[in-house]
Amino acid sequence: MTHNKSLLTGVTALCMVSLGLAGCSSSNGGGGSPSASGSPGSTQTTDTSNAQRGGTLNMLGTGDIDFMDPNISYYSIGYLGLRMWTRQLLTYPAIPGKTTKPAPDLATEVPTMQNGGISKDGLTYTLHLRKGPMWNTTPARPVTAQDVARGVKRTCNPVQPFGGIPDFATLIKGYQSFCDGMKKDKTAPAMARYIEGHEIPGVVAKDDSTIVFHLTKPATYFTGILTMPAFSPAPKEFLKYLPASAELAQHTLSDGPYQVESYKPTKEIVFTRNPAWKASSDPIRKAYVDKIVVNETGQQNSIQQQLETNTASADMGFDTGPAPSQLPGLIAKKDPNLNLGQTSSSNPYVLFNTVSPNNNGALSKVKVRQALSYALNRANILQVLGGTTVNPPLTHVLPPGVVGAKNFDLYPHDVAKAKKLLKEAGYPNGLTLKFLYRNASEGSSKAFQTIQQDLSNVGIKVKGVTSPNADFYTKYLEVPSVAKRGVWDVSLAGWGADWYGNSALSFFNPLFSGKPSFPPIGSNFGLYNDPKTNALIKQAATAKTTSEAAALWEKADRQVMEDAPFYPLTSPLNPNYHASQVHNAIYVPAFQQFDPTNVWLEQGKQGG
Repeated sequence: MTHNKSLLTGVTALCMVSLGLAGCSSSNGGGGSPSASGSPGSTQTTDTSNAQRGGTLNMLGTGDIDFMDPNISYYSIGYLGLRMWTRQLLTYPAIPGKTTKPAPDLATEVPTMQNGGISKDGLTYTLHLRKGPMWNTTPARPVTAQDVARGVKRTCNPVQPFGGIPDFATLIKGYQSFCDGMKKDKTAPAMARYIEGHEIPGVVAKDDSTIVFHLTKPATYFTGILTMPAFSPAPKEFLKYLPASAELAQHTLSDGPYQVESYKPTKEIVFTRNPAWKASSDPIRKAYVDKIVVNETGQQNSIQQQLETNTASADMGFDTGPAPSQLPGLIAKKDPNLNLGQTSSSNPYVLFNTVSPNNNGALSKVKVRQALSYALNRANILQVLGGTTVNPPLTHVLPPGVVGAKNFDLYPHDVAKAKKLLKEAGYPNGLTLKFLYRNASEGSSKAFQTIQQDLSNVGIKVKGVTSPNADFYTKYLEVPSVAKRGVWDVSLAGWGADWYGNSALSFFNPLFSGKPSFPPIGSNFGLYNDPKTNALIKQAATAKTTSEAAALWEKADRQVMEDAPFYPLTSPLNPNYHASQVHNAIYVPAFQQFDPTNVWLEQGKQGG
């Protein structure tokens, strides 16, 4: 999502550096519940036997969500915000050991062939909506299958499309044709007429409580795709506003346990109880606290200091965790409020702008990108991000645990090799590169400084281009014209799986599949386009067996690394921290934070 957009996905030592698109991780439980003791892979248990209801959960952050729009957000922190006020067909529960396994949310069950939800040929998925979920309209009205279909239609609007569309653009029958037909409708009224007047053959509201998806080919990973907020229902009122617009952000409707009481971009989000929500209709969110206040104006180090004081005004982080310099001490003393959560991510990674006109288009040349890869010292960069305990090295596209991942390293640190390749490429005297980074993040700033030093050793001068957290993706990386103008040459980005296990597609399609993955549809921010890679991705995506797919994804991984459009660093553990009054803090990798809708606050420290 970039956002993990795979991912994604979105706040960790990893996401502190590069708040990932759609997918990262973190977790734990404090004040009586087992939590990470500062060691990787610690276990979590639920802590609800003495749960206290009520109070205000105060979350502290350094930046904003991407969009207050469930069908468009593609950023781990956006997903975190959506957890409070939106519902999905399927989602990830805050249950230890099950946080990466799809569970029914609006749907009554996860579709399988055994329960009849998946047809024998694997081309039809039928989901039944549970009774009870309501929109907080006046009067409240039920969430319907028609709302789900409308939500899917909104994803490919021509103004601000969902960034993970490459995951399913050719998979859902008729989706691409529907989207092509909406390209000229760039006003809210025109878009509304098109959306309400046209159907996607592969997304059918059979009746008010039954939604059916028809696929062009079998895809065993489709239940994973259905966990993405892009497949959230959209009420008809959303069509009054442009998708992802500031106007829509001020006129949201909720079907989750909380509603958006107020939203001041880059400053504060206040969530209060949704009177239309029924606990009996929601198996995912317990909603113990009455109110959630997100302060987006903090600084990473001071937020950590506030959380460690255990005062009622500072409960959890929002888009940040302990800074890399703070982690060794927390780990050494086995702080019970620290959690190091497993991720399925590449976060951060060094990104090369392959279309930059700077230096006579140097970064369009494979040898130059390979030279940069040899010049970078992964060990040095990981050290300033908190060390290899929380940042295990990653030297290729796919992180461990993803089908097709196989360990190899084409670019061991080699200054002499880097200089040789630069000379062969026509740059014996080096280059001057612009490095885009988020200066509000300690990890991002230190990584920039380290990379600057590494590249200086081969005659490359690096100049910093700073960005606020909230602008980093939306005003820079997600805007192709910015890359084409050469505003930046090198940057840090992050990516997490859009789903888990058989999820290689969610790395390759959004990041490396040529033009179909260019922003804003995809998250190929460096605009990399290679015919060999594109062909391998298509082959792997249509493989008939998992083993065949694994072999093809491995080949695609090697092809990408040979072309060197990016330099991977780590598939990290995600550090998150909470104050001692926070109980049942369960980390959910999809949004890189403890689940705010399932924590409860100790009596006497319930905020205000």
